[in-house]
Amino acid sequence: MHSFVDRVVLHVRAGDGGHGCTSVHREKFKPFGGPDGGNGGHGGDVVLEVDQNVHTLLDFHYRPHAKAGNGKGGQGSHKNGATGQTLVLKVPNGTVVQTRDGERIADLVGVGTSLVLARGGRGGRGNAALANAARKAPGFSELGEEGDTIEAVLELKSMADVGLVGFPSAGKSSLIAAMSAARPKIADYPFTTLVPNLGVVSAGDIAYTIADVPGLIPGAASGKGLGLDFLRHIERCAVLAHIVDCATLEPGRDPGSDIDAIEYELEQYGGLSDRPRIIVLNKVDVPEAKDLADLVAGDLAKYGWPVYRVSAAARQGLPALSYAFAELVEEHRRSQPPPEPTRIVLRPPSVDDSGFTVVQDDDVFVVEGHKPERWVRQTNFSNDEAVGYLADRLARLGVEKALARAGAQTGALVRIGAQEFEWEPTDPDVAAMTGPRGTDARLDRSERLSASERLEARKARRRAFEDSGAENAESPE
Repeated sequence: MHSFVDRVVLHVRAGDGGHGCTSVHREKFKPFGGPDGGNGGHGGDVVLEVDQNVHTLLDFHYRPHAKAGNGKGGQGSHKNGATGQTLVLKVPNGTVVQTRDGERIADLVGVGTSLVLARGGRGGRGNAALANAARKAPGFSELGEEGDTIEAVLELKSMADVGLVGFPSAGKSSLIAAMSAARPKIADYPFTTLVPNLGVVSAGDIAYTIADVPGLIPGAASGKGLGLDFLRHIERCAVLAHIVDCATLEPGRDPGSDIDAIEYELEQYGGLSDRPRIIVLNKVDVPEAKDLADLVAGDLAKYGWPVYRVSAAARQGLPALSYAFAELVEEHRRSQPPPEPTRIVLRPPSVDDSGFTVVQDDDVFVVEGHKPERWVRQTNFSNDEAVGYLADRLARLGVEKALARAGAQTGALVRIGAQEFEWEPTDPDVAAMTGPRGTDARLDRSERLSASERLEARKARRRAFEDSGAENAESPE
């Protein structure tokens, strides 16, 4: 079992919002205390944050499911529910967040960089927050919304300045062990390195990181060997170093052919052609290897890259190589543009943006939009007053007029979010547009008068009767 994991599928769910409370204040000598139901708390978010002490995605390999805390429900006496606890997941520097389809969500580079991967659901409002001049004591409250559910792919791309590439057993791990405090596994058989190794090297005042990947072989870019799984770890490197084994006894291999084979795989992988290269002829402490290095030195000049002869085992030539790496790394750092200051960009919707659309799916009219869908999720459809409140909000937003313009008639099937119902317009003007031919709901005024309107009408008729002075006339009551 290996402790290095650089790709995982993470299943996260943000917390659900708490339900609002429906409550009426009750106190001695205060029979009409009014509504006092509190709001529900918002659900907790799921946040990814770069931590310098995390170097692998191993924790998510064993625990791929994560959930934030739910918001608490509101209570009477204007007590709002507690907000759900935010879940912060620590990830290594250089983590790329993608969808299952390969769409990049974020590239987390830099300690402290964070991303809200899943947002918690909004808490529902209590009946105290829903009270107004027309509805002084609402008998309903809003439901809390569900939190986001996301499946994300996390990929780790090591943040190293120098990347070592080469055939298996070329001495890459030995070179890292000789130049830094890293202690990778070293053995005398191919593919000893199964995971990328990182080390920190200091050359004068310059400190940089150096990394190797498992040995590359012809066909690595297409999945042969271990190269395809770990080539991503050299994508961010400023310098690439070809580590060439001058003491190999394999037939048909020589420094030039090794470099050509590795360069072909890097070209097939793509995106690495602009990185400066250094050729490192390793194991020159072996007499035959030293003779080979002297022999091919002239042939390697065709690449136009600096050539260094070193021995990781005998620690020969390492200071000069270390300073050469440092010089190229520092040159790369100076060429990078300065970081731009963080800007908050506000993109308000246009003034004519209604916030929803109406499309027809067979015989069903589908209303799509953030506001109407959220309002439907917050509505308790077992409460008639809550349903009426939803109808009023949709009418004020213009949904009914949009349905009428789309050709919907009274009784048509309308779907908003997960709810589907038969449409009964509440706006009289819209009802007149969608009713049967030869009818107009606006003429049926008596059925639509509220109790207060009927009372005012009765008072007006009585005043008119009294002002007429017709003592023997029949009372309007």
